[in-house]
Amino acid sequence: MAHSVAGKALHVRSIWNGAISFGLVSIPIKLVNATENHSISFRQIHTEDGGRIRYRKVCELDDHEVSSAEIGKGYEDADGTIIPITEEDLSHLPLPTAKTIEIVAFVPADRIDPLQMDASYYLQAGGAPAAKPYTLLREALKRSNKVAIAKYALRGRERLGMLRVVGEAIAMHGLLWPDEVRAPEGVAPETSVTVRDKELDLADALMDTLGEVDLEDLHDEYREAVEEVVAAKAAGETPREMPAPPSSGKVLDLMAALEKSVRAAQESRGEKPEEGTGEPGEGQAAEPGDGEEAEAEVTRLAHRRSARTAPKGTGGKKSTSTAKKTAAAPRKSTAKTAQAAKKQTASKSTAQSRSAAKKTAGKKATASKGTTATKKTAAKKATPRKRTA
Repeated sequence: MAHSVAGKALHVRSIWNGAISFGLVSIPIKLVNATENHSISFRQIHTEDGGRIRYRKVCELDDHEVSSAEIGKGYEDADGTIIPITEEDLSHLPLPTAKTIEIVAFVPADRIDPLQMDASYYLQAGGAPAAKPYTLLREALKRSNKVAIAKYALRGRERLGMLRVVGEAIAMHGLLWPDEVRAPEGVAPETSVTVRDKELDLADALMDTLGEVDLEDLHDEYREAVEEVVAAKAAGETPREMPAPPSSGKVLDLMAALEKSVRAAQESRGEKPEEGTGEPGEGQAAEPGDGEEAEAEVTRLAHRRSARTAPKGTGGKKSTSTAKKTAAAPRKSTAKTAQAAKKQTASKSTAQSRSAAKKTAGKKATASKGTTATKKTAAKKATPRKRTA
């Protein structure tokens, strides 16, 4: 954006007139703002009738409103006493930077901490006599690949500045004094955290996927939305409802969040997500999706087996084992006959066994106490046969 304005006439009123002091060389310049604020400002109104709310400057001693011409400066002492300070008092200060941008050093640009950056200005050459020295300073800065550090006075205080080349113009960035920048104490996490290489790899992949951007393509979407609301209300229409931003959800796992971010960035650029990204790894908790259901994975445990899923043959053996404890050899024949009837096989050997079992049962019907014990045993056998059915 700054390069696009180079070479164009700036129809902006200067906020300060002076000169750049470059050794014994003096360069007349005008200081103009390099930036402009596009924020939408609102007026305060009375909600009941829409009337404007205005602030008036009133003297607290006589309770009368005063004009700007009647307002001066005063310094409040520690005991509350006001000491009047006039413009004439300030104009007689022995300050060499009162009307001069005094260059004090040239340093590499990376020596300047961005935290010190403040307001930005263009230094406009003050007429034809300034053309030659202005161009000399600009070309010297270009060839040295350095920036100039300067001191100047503006709005009642001495300030620090950095001069650099922007296109074919010289720009100045106001800098905070070093003691005005706070140290980042107590800002970083105090707990000890270990970042794994895999997490760093995913962060690198996300950075590569997001890639670079042309700053000219970025714009203030909030301001555009506010302008749309204002235009709709001015036309007597109801502002349309803006879509709510998607909820990011609660991050349950850092790896899952990184993988999902990489996948979303790839999809937004129309790229096919790479294999292994976008889904939580094994043993990781998945982050709840926005309206999507995560597909569950079932892992079968082979070392545990339920009694209900045991083979039928095992159940039969258990029944036979129980019968062995409570019956004699003829009862074993009866148990085998019952199993053969359940399977409903058509073999002749099974039919013969069934006939033999019937004959055995008929002979046992005439027995006394032994027959009664056999019936009780048969009743016990009926239960395991139903369980294995």
